[in-house]
Amino acid sequence: MLHPEKNQRPKAVLVGLQLPTVSEEEHMASLAELGRLAHTLGFATLTTLSQRRASPVASTVVGEGKLEELAKLTGGTGIVASAAPGSRRKEELEEEEEPEETPDLGAEKATIVIFDEELTPNQLRNLESATGAEVLDRTGVIIEIFHRHAKTRQAKIQVEIARLRYLAPRLRMSRVGQDRQGGGLGNKGAGETAHELDKRRIRDRIAELKRELADIQTTDTDRRSRRKEQSTVALVGYTNAGKSSLMRALTDSEIYVEDKLFATLDTTVRAMQPETIPRILISDTVGFIKKLPHDLVASFRSTLDEASDASLLLYVVDASDPTFRAQLEVTRAVLSELSLDATDSLLILNKVDRLDAEAIQALLREFPHSLALSAQRKEDIARLREIIRTHFEKDMIEADLLISYEEGKQLGEIRKTMRVLRETHTDEGTILTVRTHPDTLSSYQKSYKKQL
Repeated sequence: MLHPEKNQRPKAVLVGLQLPTVSEEEHMASLAELGRLAHTLGFATLTTLSQRRASPVASTVVGEGKLEELAKLTGGTGIVASAAPGSRRKEELEEEEEPEETPDLGAEKATIVIFDEELTPNQLRNLESATGAEVLDRTGVIIEIFHRHAKTRQAKIQVEIARLRYLAPRLRMSRVGQDRQGGGLGNKGAGETAHELDKRRIRDRIAELKRELADIQTTDTDRRSRRKEQSTVALVGYTNAGKSSLMRALTDSEIYVEDKLFATLDTTVRAMQPETIPRILISDTVGFIKKLPHDLVASFRSTLDEASDASLLLYVVDASDPTFRAQLEVTRAVLSELSLDATDSLLILNKVDRLDAEAIQALLREFPHSLALSAQRKEDIARLREIIRTHFEKDMIEADLLISYEEGKQLGEIRKTMRVLRETHTDEGTILTVRTHPDTLSSYQKSYKKQL
């Protein structure tokens, strides 16, 4: 069901709850983002429902009137089968809004309902009972997108761990789909999975995956350790901000790029092109999103270790998106949680080719220490390359190194890791005047002790 044929996308109703702590603008932006998530997963949005409440209804999130309105769109009864008559709390009933007129959508019915909240197992069961449709929450949608887009073994393991933790308490709660093959969340479907997995087996599987992940992470740690003395830039930011396009332009490499949320889940590291001496490495990282499930943040912490090893962070935002300021705050909050907020950084206002000159100037006044560019314009990428190169060269020092003719093999290593300014041949050997980072020079001196 979650793999529809082209032009046969399942119809979904999006449902959001606006609490007093959330502004109208934030609420609508979150629902619009939920729509993009649904589209990425292969659904077509039939309509969107929203309700203002002081707090969610414990059993069904939305109120009774809104639940009936939702059921008209799905062909459900609007009644929770297990609920006893009169069992709803008095304050819940008193708080109901007047039911809005349900949009006239003809005979078209939604088969999926997606809530912009994280649902408890009981809420999931009650909502599926009342709507007769498959019900997903924001967390489940994001995890499913991650599941489909993961390509490397490490990313697949990380997503499966988060997915199993999410599914475990929900396996036997969902009524819709328990007798249906191929429906539900994931390749097998939540219904089929409920008959195959129990909590003990899930616990054992998670333990097995963690052991496999630990082995992979040990290898990755060793690889990062070997790169520690190299200059590294990490691209960080909200999903679909254009990080992969920027990575592709900076490194002249065939990085996967697609206009979808979470198109990139696997950290990629490439040398900046044209290549500098010493080399500058660029790493692309998984994108962030509002309400990113905690288990996914924890699972991808190791992937974000690439950012922790970087000397410069490029905060990439889609400047053409009116909500990019809130998205930037989400990115900063996650990086602060990872203790990376003190790392040198530069704000990249990407996709400015979609804005007029007046809007660009207004942004530069608002963010005076940022760089406005388009990853599609070669002149903008050349300017960014120069800024990156200058950043790493500001702390470099010059030194003279004497390499005896007997140790000529060192010359190749030095030329790879240091910029050679001058080369002089003497009776004792070759004198190289180099420009390099203090740490690189210190490491060389400890190994060879041949500074002139």
